[in-house]
Amino acid sequence: MDSVLRVQGRIGQRTLLMTTAALPLTGWTVHTIAMHRRLAASSRDPLTGALRRDSFEPRIQRFLTRYGDQALLAVCDVNDFKQYNDRFGHDVGDLILARTAARVIQWAGSHGIVGRLGGDGGDEFIVATRIAPGRRTIRMTQLHQALREPITTEHGQVLPVAVAIGHATPDVIGTRDRSRLMRAADGAMYESKETGAAVQATIEHANAASVNGRRAGRLGTAHPVVSAA
Repeated sequence: MDSVLRVQGRIGQRTLLMTTAALPLTGWTVHTIAMHRRLAASSRDPLTGALRRDSFEPRIQRFLTRYGDQALLAVCDVNDFKQYNDRFGHDVGDLILARTAARVIQWAGSHGIVGRLGGDGGDEFIVATRIAPGRRTIRMTQLHQALREPITTEHGQVLPVAVAIGHATPDVIGTRDRSRLMRAADGAMYESKETGAAVQATIEHANAASVNGRRAGRLGTAHPVVSAA
């Protein structure tokens, strides 16, 4: 009987020790999960859900390095964005940005990377996704069409939207360097403002004069006429 009690006592002590040891581990696990969630939230723009610059730049570079000629980098800019804020208020402007970002994110797919350029006031987005060279034309046409769909406000007002799109690929530009591809896509995006269609970047776009990595000057904007009525 005494031997049975001693065995039960040792089992109880081990159970207590294991339970005690597990408590701080559980607390630390919860803390770690919460910390990772906070870090994930801080890496994204709260309005659009797109990544902030310090988060998307290294991710895009790794993406380009990994997928090479199957990678595509695009810059998307909401044409004449200021008109929405001026005529309808910042709530409508925020809606335009949020819906545009959602459309880009959906188009890019689960493995795509979408970031917001220009901080909280930016109306431009950068996206990296994987597209086979033979499908680039149809996929860019799909993005262009999606971003031209009118947006309906909570009051039922239907607003036309136009988004300029420039895209660059490593095989055409001859590099997997993010900054050079971004410069090329940015130059093609400004050309898109003139043509009203998505533009594939060329070497000329990559070699255009730039200021802080962005093309110097704007060529104009082809945008819809928005009425406040």
